[in-house]
Amino acid sequence: MSISAAQPSGPGSEPITEPASVIDRLVGANERYAVAFHDPGMDARPVLGVAVVACMDARLDLHAALGLDLGDCHTIRNAGGVVTDDTIRSLTISQRALGTRSVVLIHHTGCGLQSITEDFRTELEHEVGQRPTWSVEAFTDIDQDVRQSMARVRTSPFLAYTDDVRGFVFDVHTGLMREITAK
Repeated sequence: MSISAAQPSGPGSEPITEPASVIDRLVGANERYAVAFHDPGMDARPVLGVAVVACMDARLDLHAALGLDLGDCHTIRNAGGVVTDDTIRSLTISQRALGTRSVVLIHHTGCGLQSITEDFRTELEHEVGQRPTWSVEAFTDIDQDVRQSMARVRTSPFLAYTDDVRGFVFDVHTGLMREITAK
């Protein structure tokens, strides 16, 4: 579906229609969504008391893959689904202010972070003249990266609940998750 905006091209001529931006499409979809929207009457506390940390990859439909409904979980997504300082920040708020007790970590096959290196930061520095303060968190061994993320959650002094932390690799070709155990 395409949204177009008509703009006149000159006196006596037909308007030229230009395709709308992707953001215009999203805003239009939201307006249609809001027409039928009914406040579900819930607060920010997830019903299942779980936070899911996953990659931002567009192929991951977490709610469908995990059988979740609106309000069931907190979802924290970033490149690679790695546990960074900002992930710990979000998990800390999720646990201490909003009642979550369990953490599910989901990485996936074919992740873009497996095809770049920390040199990405150097390339950015040369391009923009400033070195990023953040780490790329690139990896080659997906299982080990899940283990590292589990360890970061389990050892964070800010998290009150670290006993129920499990990590998985989602296969983007089959839709199945494979659990990763700590070694």
